Amino acid sequence: MTLPASPEITFAVTPIYAGLLGLLFVGLSLWVVARRVRARAASGDGGDPTLSDAIRAHGNFAEYVPLALILMAMGEALGMPALALHTYGGALLVARTMHGAGMARRPNVPALRGGGWLLTVVVLIAGALGVLGHAIL
Repeated sequence: MTLPASPEITFAVTPIYAGLLGLLFVGLSLWVVARRVRARAASGDGGDPTLSDAIRAHGNFAEYVPLALILMAMGEALGMPALALHTYGGALLVARTMHGAGMARRPNVPALRGGGWLLTVVVLIAGALGVLGHAIL
């Protein structure tokens, strides 16, 4: 499928999830800052396992979410149905919330942490295949 002839593409769904995920990212950032203050660790984790978990949850989010949002925006630009985009965005939001919640507990909650990661991977695969399908067909 080709892009519309108009050079102007509007996004109605992706910005909703970009905004919500942006707020979640800020929450993870604040968690790292709060743990750094408690551990008195300006860099690294200062040997604090909870700070280490906060750093990894924040980093993991930063590693996966940008690509997922790019795929979502590409899908929207290629004309994916709004329901599919909301399903994708909602699943991504749930996945990243699960992962963060699983990491926030000590000890970690494997079902939330692992389930969040697995759902993130499923979302990325679905997004990649959806974009490929819309681009090729």
